[in-house]
Amino acid sequence: MIWKAIWETHGGRITGVAAGLLFGVLYVVVGFWDMLFFALLVFIGYSVGKHKDMRLGSVIPWERVNAWISDRWRPFK
Repeated sequence: MIWKAIWETHGGRITGVAAGLLFGVLYVVVGFWDMLFFALLVFIGYSVGKHKDMRLGSVIPWERVNAWISDRWRPFK
């Protein structure tokens, strides 16, 4: 019962940290890697998961990116 409550409130963070750990361990095993980058992967996973838990929408503001690209690179000015 308590695990279900924890999963409902922190499911995104748990999944994000697990994904960061998985990718970090995979990269450490495959080749030499600095532990600082490993911690960065875990932090990014946690941040994305927290963003999902708080239901703030997409992590990347696609509307602003699209507006910036279309304003910046118009084919015929």
